[in-house]
Amino acid sequence: MATQPQRDSGLVDVFVTQQESEAMVVHGLLESAGIDSAVITGEAQDVLAGVGGVVIRVNPEQAEEARGVIEEYRNTSAATDDDDDDDEGDHSGEPEMV
Repeated sequence: MATQPQRDSGLVDVFVTQQESEAMVVHGLLESAGIDSAVITGEAQDVLAGVGGVVIRVNPEQAEEARGVIEEYRNTSAATDDDDDDDEGDHSGEPEMV
């Protein structure tokens, strides 16, 4: 796992979230699928946990495959969340596939 505050121009963003724990889950899923990925934390995240975002980047050649793995994860996660989703609150903290 690589963590770098600077932007690596050879990689493309495939996932963005505010929650480092979710980024670690997605990173693990990608690694399990044979997709090398880098977890990039914002500088604020390093100083104040929970502040700033976390981005997952992959090689451009593996971006579509990575997005497919992430989409499958999100669909599985959404199916279990539907049972618990009784509130209609703000979902601005939800992760974003890029």
